[in-house]
Amino acid sequence: MPSAAAQIIVTIIPIVGIMMGGVVVFFFLYWNHKQKMLIIERGQYQRREFDFDSFSLFSGLVLASIGICLMVFFLILEGFTYPVLGGLIPFSLGASLLIFFIIRVNLSKNGTEQ
Repeated sequence: MPSAAAQIIVTIIPIVGIMMGGVVVFFFLYWNHKQKMLIIERGQYQRREFDFDSFSLFSGLVLASIGICLMVFFLILEGFTYPVLGGLIPFSLGASLLIFFIIRVNLSKNGTEQ
């Protein structure tokens, strides 16, 4: 059995890691906000359009492939049990994003998108 000090260190490491990640995200958002405010004050701000097609294709492919890998791993490891849902959920999200991408591309080809 590990010593008490080792158990405390193993318990503290994830907490410190999550806190440091939160600090990094906070300062990124803070400095990004300051940068945008300075650009707006100088009158140089140009709004960028968000590309839903590329986002849905990329995130759909990533989520679907991660979901398939997790499902195969859990099926091999434990058979068809509850942990398979850990792969089925990202797979279904990825599949729905890919379906959205296909529908959006077909609508834009037909000229019915506004």
